Amino acid sequence: MTKYHYGLADSQEAATLSGKALLQAIIEGRLPQAPISQTMSFWLVEVGDGFAAFEGEPGKQLLNPMGTVHGGWALTLIDSAAGCAGLSLLPAGVGYTTVETKGNFSRPIAPDAGRVRAHAQVVAQGRQIISVEAKVLSQDGRVLAHGSSTLMVLAGRPASS
Repeated sequence: MTKYHYGLADSQEAATLSGKALLQAIIEGRLPQAPISQTMSFWLVEVGDGFAAFEGEPGKQLLNPMGTVHGGWALTLIDSAAGCAGLSLLPAGVGYTTVETKGNFSRPIAPDAGRVRAHAQVVAQGRQIISVEAKVLSQDGRVLAHGSSTLMVLAGRPASS
């Protein structure tokens, strides 16, 4: 597992960065990965214009009573990737919040599945609403889950989701 540091970026510093610059600083380790990344064992690994990708490692700590990785883990990956894809298009000082995230689970995720990848792409951007689609993929490229998120732009506020 890759070594990351976790926490929250200084809000004054974060407010001076565009969403994409903020996310790139996280990837490069100049700013910390979000605390949820440590808890959920996934990390922001790539960002572009209207695009973001996370990688995660399922494990026994994520199991449901049936012995597979809880669907909430995949849904959280979808929400996280989608939120960051939307954030990548926002200027400095503008944040967002998730209004809705929907997911479909295509295959069970085993605790020994190895690293999975979630990527998200903005499909529509308005002044107040951003729509994003996301997929969670196995190492061999099979779709494990897919979904969409609707984000509300919060002008003049730091990012939150």
